[in-house]
Amino acid sequence: MARTQHTMIHRYHALIERAAALFLCLLLICPPECIAASVAASEEPENQSAVKLEIPAEEVPENQADKTSGNQSDEVFIDAGIAVPVDSLPPTEVVADDYAYDESGRRIFNPSPTRAVWLSALCPGLGQIYNRRYWKLPIVVGGFMGLAYATNWNNNQYQDYLQGYRDLLDNDPQSNSYMDFFPPTVSESDLDHKWLEQVFKSRKDYARRNRDLCIIGLVALYALCMLDAYVDASLTHFDVGPDLAVDWAPTLMSPAGGGSRPAVGLNWAFTF
Repeated sequence: MARTQHTMIHRYHALIERAAALFLCLLLICPPECIAASVAASEEPENQSAVKLEIPAEEVPENQADKTSGNQSDEVFIDAGIAVPVDSLPPTEVVADDYAYDESGRRIFNPSPTRAVWLSALCPGLGQIYNRRYWKLPIVVGGFMGLAYATNWNNNQYQDYLQGYRDLLDNDPQSNSYMDFFPPTVSESDLDHKWLEQVFKSRKDYARRNRDLCIIGLVALYALCMLDAYVDASLTHFDVGPDLAVDWAPTLMSPAGGGSRPAVGLNWAFTF
């Protein structure tokens, strides 16, 4: 009997020690301040989760004071921040880059430089049309047509002189296409073949050089159209008002090496 009582007392003490240890762990995990705050929050009504902010009557704007009735108080309920009247905010200036429409309600034209380049690469002149620079289209078309005509004409001249030069070198009396460059009254026996070879060779090289230059001009004009479309689209909203100016004037500068004579230079200043 005494052993049974001793065992029960031992279990009772062990249970008390475990309860105390559990209580200490709960205190470490949840301090009393957090428990008090949660209990206070649970006691508030569900429909009153906002915070009350006392605003003195003299700080309320006049237009807000006129709208409030006599039975309303000066308390303002906020959830995430303080509500500020729209009339008290400073005016915000909206620029063309941030807003898609101007003051009259029309959509602001803002081309994309990347799209302008791709359109110009697809067909020269499309980038200028996309940028609404229609006056550049006749220049582009005229430039390509002129260079294409010059390339074709110089290539025909080159082929004719090349064939005549070959006929002069083969010593075949049946192949005399070089005689097409002379009137029918001219006889082949009256011509100096050595002189003809030099003339045909120089004109052949001259026509080939002009043809190659025209081809290079076509490629350069193609690249220039792409560059013009990109720059034109990028500088669509560039300010070209009267405030932009540059002043330049000749000036005398002191020599950098410590010489006695001043140097003559040019001084300029940009005004934005």
